[in-house]
Formats: sequence, C-alpha cells, structure tokens
Amino acid sequence: MADGRDHSHDGPTEKCGVVGVSLADRNAARPLYYSLYALQHRGQESAGIVTHDGFQQHSHVDMGLVGDVFEEGDLDQLNGSTGIGHVRYPTAGGVNSCCAQPFSVSFKSGALGLAHNGNLVNADEIRDELEGLGHAFTSNGDTEVIAHDLARNLLEEDLVRAVKRTMERIHGSYSLTITHDDVVLGVRDPQGNRPLCIGKVDDGYVVASESAAIDTLDGELVRDVRPGELVLLEKGGTGFDSYQLVEPDNTAHCFFEHVYFARPDSVIDDNLVYEVRRNLGRKLWEESGIDSDVVMPVPDSGRAFASGYAEAANDDEDADGVEFAEGLMKNRYVGRTFIMPTQDERERAVRLKLNPIKSTVEGKTVTIIDDSIVRGTTSNQLVDLLRDAGAEEVHMRIGAPAIVAPCYMGIDMASRDELIAAGQTTEDVREEIGADSLAYLSIDAVADVLGESRADLCLGCVTGEYPYDIDGEPTDREVERPSIGGQTLADD
Repeated sequence: MADGRDHSHDGPTEKCGVVGVSLADRNAARPLYYSLYALQHRGQESAGIVTHDGFQQHSHVDMGLVGDVFEEGDLDQLNGSTGIGHVRYPTAGGVNSCCAQPFSVSFKSGALGLAHNGNLVNADEIRDELEGLGHAFTSNGDTEVIAHDLARNLLEEDLVRAVKRTMERIHGSYSLTITHDDVVLGVRDPQGNRPLCIGKVDDGYVVASESAAIDTLDGELVRDVRPGELVLLEKGGTGFDSYQLVEPDNTAHCFFEHVYFARPDSVIDDNLVYEVRRNLGRKLWEESGIDSDVVMPVPDSGRAFASGYAEAANDDEDADGVEFAEGLMKNRYVGRTFIMPTQDERERAVRLKLNPIKSTVEGKTVTIIDDSIVRGTTSNQLVDLLRDAGAEEVHMRIGAPAIVAPCYMGIDMASRDELIAAGQTTEDVREEIGADSLAYLSIDAVADVLGESRADLCLGCVTGEYPYDIDGEPTDREVERPSIGGQTLADD
C-alpha cells in the first residue's frame, strides 16, 4: 500500500490530485494550499503550486507532504489571484523532483503551468516526435509531454483551439488544471476516467479533483466537468466558460474512485462516495451475505461497506440479526506499510498497525469487510490475527470485484504476477488467505449502484479489457488511437 492514508492493507494507490482557482482580488496561494491539504490522500510524494500575478508566473514545487513543502514565506511569495496546485504519487516518471508538479514552461506565447491526474498511453510517441522538432525535455513523465505539445500548439492557435488540438493527439486518462499566464483552465479527458469538478466560492471559482477541496474553501459544488470538456475560469473570479471539445460515445469512469480512492465526503459524477460505498455493502449482503455473530470493517477503508452490509443483513427478514462492531483497532502512529523495504517487513507491519479487540471476536463467527484484495498478503495476516484472537470462523467479503489485471490509467495496481486473483479462482484465493469463505461483489452490482452501464465504466483491472488502446492488451470497445508523426504504436 502506498497511498499514505495509513490503510492497513495492500491496496491500490492513486496517482495525483489537482486544483485550480481564479479569484477576484486576493492571492490564490492560500486557497490552493488548503485545497491540496484536502486532496493529500491522492498523493504524498510531492506537492506544488503555480500562480500568476498578471505580469509573471510564480512557482514552488518540492518533494514531500503539503505541510512539509510549504512554509509561510513560500506562500507569501506566490503572488497572484489565479493559480493551480498538485499533489503526486508517482507512477509514470518515478519518484524524483523533476517529475514533481505543476510543471512550468515559458515560451514565446507566454507562461504555462500544468498539473495532471491520470496517465497517457502514447506519451513516448509524442515525446519522440517533439524531440525531433527540437523540444528539450527535463523529465520522463507524461505531464511534460502535454505541456510541450500545448505550448507548440499555442504558437499557431488561440487557447481553446490549442487545447483541442492537444486533446486530439494525447491518448489516455487525464484531468488537467492549467495556467496560461493568468488564465486558469480545467480539462477532462473524453472518457472522463479521472474525476474533476467545478466549485464556486464567495469571490471566484475552483476546479478540483474532488468536491472535498471545494468544501474546504467554504465553497459550493457547481457540477462535474464533463468528459471531453474544457472549462475556462474567467479572470477576476466572475464566472467560467465551457467548451465541449470532444463528444464521447461512451465514458470510461473509473469505478475504483468510488470504491477506494476518493474521500467519502466527496461527490463524484453526481454520487456521494460515502453513500455509494454503503450501497455497495448492501449489494454485497444481497449477493453473498452469510450469517455470522459480528460484522466488522477493515479500518478505515471497509467501514462504509460494512455499515451498509450490516444494515442490509438486519433488514433481511430471512436472516438472523448481526452485530456491527469495530473488531480491529488501528495504531495511527506507525509508518505506512509501503515504506517497508521487504515483503516480510510489510507483513510484520500489519501486526504493528492493527490489534484485534478480543471481546468482539473471541468465540464468535466473524465477517470482515474490505474494499479490495490486491496482493492478498494483508488479508492473510488479518485472518490470522482474528483466529489468534479466538474467532471461531472468519469470513471475508469484498466490496469490489476481484482485481485480475493492472491499471494503466495512473493507478499503482501491481503487476499481474503480484495480483492474487490473477489466474486464480475465488476458492483458490480463499484457501491462500485462510478464510472460511470469501466472496467479491459482482461487476453488475457496481454498475447498478453507480447508475451506469458497464459500457460507461473503466473495468480494465477487473476484466483485463481496457477502454484505451494499450499495447499488448485487449480493448472493451472500438478505440481509435491518434496517429503521431504519421504512425501509431501498432505500426511500429
């Protein structure tokens, strides 16, 4: 686990969070700073802010958590009422300061700042083409590729057309916040894979990965940025303009935003994440509920699922009542599991971080609820912990389908070799983690709770078929990959 939210299990990790603000007559730095705190769960390796005061661009970007990267003096030097911010967990580009964001570039048509959540599939092709045209790159990340491509298009087009031309060339997952001098933009990829929303504050407007950032600024959620849409925040915080640059046939919303990544208090694609997770828990009972003495969550990720599961169990006239209880106590002052250098130490860290409440489990049949199983090592440890504490039976229920394939869309989901469910049946996994029974939620149940068809969701990690043209992987729809420099990757 590498998302820094101090989960006790080996879950997938989100890549980034982005924010942009345009205000009337006050500096944007502090609202951006507060917003990044609200988005800290989306990335802990680096943080940064870029502002513009109408004359010049200001930037402060460094490695570390938001509270470590920025001091009072840093914020005081970030002048200007417009700006963008970013928190990052690395996938494409690795862990180093050159890939920290927002990425800044100055060129003949002005100054650009760009923050990116997601992952491009064809970044290498575009980078090769631009290098051939004389562009010099300072990192191996895909964000710099977007910035250079946009800068090149701005030499020939106005802002909106330049963004449209770049969108026609890049292929993959992206939600972007951009500054072009003192203008702030928000862009969401045509499939809407990663979230982005618009908010209003007293003296301006905000675009952010999650509505929780808007709440932190005492703002009001206006709506989600639509897939394929460019939102341009007006100077002075007076409003925003919308440009639907691409009209998608289908979306590819990442269902794992609702299952795992987003804060429970965020609203994404018109759904409150907390209620989605409770309803997924209710579906889990409907599909695979099992009578037991106590239902407990893996803290904190399984709590909303377990609450819905227990509620559905107690509403079921054909079932015995079940107790919902906290059976695992978390030590919040132990280092994050992903820091541990060896698998043995990661497994040992589970026992440092979680301690069973013996009176809750001793002599009882227990159902433990979690959001996902990735590598399975922590699930095995949790089952052992509960048996050692005297549980007579340990059943595991998972509020998402089995993860059988990696994610290429900006999420660290492990390789196929590391995924416990890849190439194994549910019974194989049950036996490996040592539970008395194991059940996952179905894909159809997830789609039903989200109110979307399977065709409008990205399900690559649970089906092995993707909504983008990824080299060596099957697609779940007709996908046309942009031709770069006269060829696509398939032509190589």
